[in-house]
Amino acid sequence: MSKTMIKPSLKNPFDSAEVVEFTIPGEVSRKAGPYEEAMKEGHELIQRPIKSVAIEQIEKQHFKKRMTVWERIKVLTDQEPNILYQNWGKNLDGASLVTGILNIAGRDVAVYGHDFTVRAGSMDATNGNKLARLFYMAGEKGIPVIGMNDSAGAFVPAGVGGLDGYAEAFTALRKISGVVPSIMCMFGFNAGGGSYLPRQGSFVIQPNDTFFGLTGPGVVKSVLGEDITPEELGGPMVHGQSGVADITVADEVAALRRAVRLLSYIPDNNSVMAPFQPTSDPLDRKTWEINTLLKKAFNSPTGFNTPFDVSIVIQQICDFGDYIELQPDRARCVITAFGRLGGNVVGFCCNNSAVASGQIDVDAALKIARFIRFCNLYNIPVIFMEDTTGFLPGREQESRGIVQAGRSMLDSIVDLRTPRILLILRNAFGGAYASYNNYPTGADLVLALPTTRLSVMGPAGKEFVYKDEVRKIRNAVAGRVKTGTQERIAAGMESAAAKRDAEKEAADWMKAEEALLNQRYEKELMNPKEGLALGSISSIVMPTDLRKVLGENLNFFLRHYKPSPMSGVQREFH
Repeated sequence: MSKTMIKPSLKNPFDSAEVVEFTIPGEVSRKAGPYEEAMKEGHELIQRPIKSVAIEQIEKQHFKKRMTVWERIKVLTDQEPNILYQNWGKNLDGASLVTGILNIAGRDVAVYGHDFTVRAGSMDATNGNKLARLFYMAGEKGIPVIGMNDSAGAFVPAGVGGLDGYAEAFTALRKISGVVPSIMCMFGFNAGGGSYLPRQGSFVIQPNDTFFGLTGPGVVKSVLGEDITPEELGGPMVHGQSGVADITVADEVAALRRAVRLLSYIPDNNSVMAPFQPTSDPLDRKTWEINTLLKKAFNSPTGFNTPFDVSIVIQQICDFGDYIELQPDRARCVITAFGRLGGNVVGFCCNNSAVASGQIDVDAALKIARFIRFCNLYNIPVIFMEDTTGFLPGREQESRGIVQAGRSMLDSIVDLRTPRILLILRNAFGGAYASYNNYPTGADLVLALPTTRLSVMGPAGKEFVYKDEVRKIRNAVAGRVKTGTQERIAAGMESAAAKRDAEKEAADWMKAEEALLNQRYEKELMNPKEGLALGSISSIVMPTDLRKVLGENLNFFLRHYKPSPMSGVQREFH
């Protein structure tokens, strides 16, 4: 047995060394001169970003279950990347950031990615300038941006140059915001500028076992004395619920594939529509499953108060049931998603009664506002589905600013210029109805199911509509208790027991009488009749015809819509 320690290597001992000849095929061989030396030097420079990295650095990335930037690019597309701005200085200035143009599904996309195998993907002045140039070019050419972030932050030996680099990139990305959309993938451990920059993008996708945040756990420990893990401080569970991350996934490959899928639903820039995708799913397909869902829900013991998951309705309406949800871990009482209807991309903004009766809280209002503003900027039509009992009341919501959050939601809906349709599924009460894309706030069309309950208030409204009857019922309770007690005592019951029994009987009577008033209120006022009479609702749609009616009306509105950048007055609050 050999006593010599064998060191593992990725090099194939049988692989012949690569020799690059800088001669024209068939050319008579001559002695190499300065020209061949220059060609060799140029070839080495071209290969330097990929081949100058030590195998040990690549192994470290793989050991952490991370890919290199070049491997990530190959997941995005099988086409050869067009790498731009190859400014590799003697100290590898700029080499820790790769920038280029990719062809993804036939579309030009500006892409950047930190190369963690070079100086931990850190940022210096050269990087910042290179990244800013990429952003400005994307804005000028009208192409979307995908970012692959995996950086330790500013390169400390570069001094203030690293901070200037970040500032230059911040500024450029902000200036193209609203001109071209951007998708940011978070890999590895990112702090400080490495978090600010990608969050300026349109969407952030974060896999498991990654971190990004203002500061890392070490700084939190030294400043606040608090022990906290990266997952607890800035992992996908934290950012998914806060809305900092729009989509959370299992790993890097899932993040990159989700980025490509999301890209298929958004346009290249603010002057065009999102890509049309022909479909063989008939527009007049009957949506029987929606009918089955509502029938099972509303014929249950809890009747029209039964919650149901609106995502099933979205699925049945979309082409082949395919859609992509945004911020699925945040404020589940509302669902925001992109789907296709008859091949056209459409945004869905839907109350979800399966969670908290679909009530709109602070997080839900802000989630809606952000989604609607994106659709407004990038010419995406929106279908609203309403089923909410109103804004969530309470001290906690008021202290968090529900008034301001609700105002942000209302502002985004009033400002929306793209085609938009409101479908009332069931409940549409109070201020939530008044601020949720009805005709007064600018809807192009308002439709309702026969199950619609449109009113100022829910069942509690009987207190105001039938106040005389309610007062009469409650005033009669004392008399019924007195009479019932006397009758029971006369029949031989003890005084205390007789009173208790009479009070129970009177309470049951009052409850039954108020239930009858509730039914009367629902029958007379909690229905679509008044809305139809006043023109607040255009027409009633059967659940089985939803895809056909929504699709045909959407096609009509899109035929008369001209995509263009936003213009006119810019509102104060965004």
